[in-house]
Amino acid sequence: MAILFEYVLNGAVLGIMYALVAVGFTLFFGVLDIIKFSHGDVLTLGAFSGLVAFLALQSVGLDLPVVGLVVVLLAACIVTGAAGMLIGKVFVIPMRNASSFNILLMTLMIGTAIREAIRLFYPNGANPKAFPTLLPKTPIEIGSVFFRLDSLILLVLGFTVVLLTHWVIRHTRLGLAIRAVAQDGDTAQAMGIPFQRIVLATFALGSMLAGTAGVMHGIYYSEVNFSVGLLLGVIGFSAAVVGGLGSIWGAIIGGFTFAALQTLWVVFFPDASGYRDVFAFAAVILTMTIWPTGLIAERYSERV
Repeated sequence: MAILFEYVLNGAVLGIMYALVAVGFTLFFGVLDIIKFSHGDVLTLGAFSGLVAFLALQSVGLDLPVVGLVVVLLAACIVTGAAGMLIGKVFVIPMRNASSFNILLMTLMIGTAIREAIRLFYPNGANPKAFPTLLPKTPIEIGSVFFRLDSLILLVLGFTVVLLTHWVIRHTRLGLAIRAVAQDGDTAQAMGIPFQRIVLATFALGSMLAGTAGVMHGIYYSEVNFSVGLLLGVIGFSAAVVGGLGSIWGAIIGGFTFAALQTLWVVFFPDASGYRDVFAFAAVILTMTIWPTGLIAERYSERV
């Protein structure tokens, strides 16, 4: 039972990271009916931005974990939020009347450009980089159960961000405007809602979630590399589809479902843990053949 609890906690941490990425995909799909495949690479950009911010702090002698964590998260959110708005303003909004395939291909190329820029222009960017230890890794024992303190903090942080995002969407004027644009963009414009500003704010919000997930991933694994967003982006998109594109809670459920599948594989086949992603994606494929619109069917969910 103790080992099982440790697996459950680790799976929950992965699940909340996947959920953050999946919610971003859901937000983009909600306001413009698009799939933004540069999302995973924006996550990588956030992780590296946080790393650069921490190195800058170290260079001036401010090597304090709490201050470092706040600065790293702020840097990641600012850079990814700006990147999301730039991508939306320059590339996506001008092409919103183009075919979905063209937008998907364009965002895929933007993601590739971001990834390659990190690899080429960051010093030794092709090699994994050690991520700073911003949270205590002190093992905590409750009865016969051991777990890492940083995992618990990351789990709380992730849930806090998700709940805050849900509160913004459901209980603020910005959230009301986002839901109006998601429901009917033309009518929202006719009612005086600034369509472009709301879309850009949504892109910034979704991208900041990816930046937060990138920092959490770096802290959890103590390293980051230029291609980390490739897999996390695909997993986040898969989680959003499994949960039901257009539903925030569906994206969250999808994220935890994917993490649960990975964890189950590791529990039952520890000697073949390297195949956990293969098993999880195979299960996702099977799920989509049974529930093509996701676990939360589209007709029952509110988009965003």
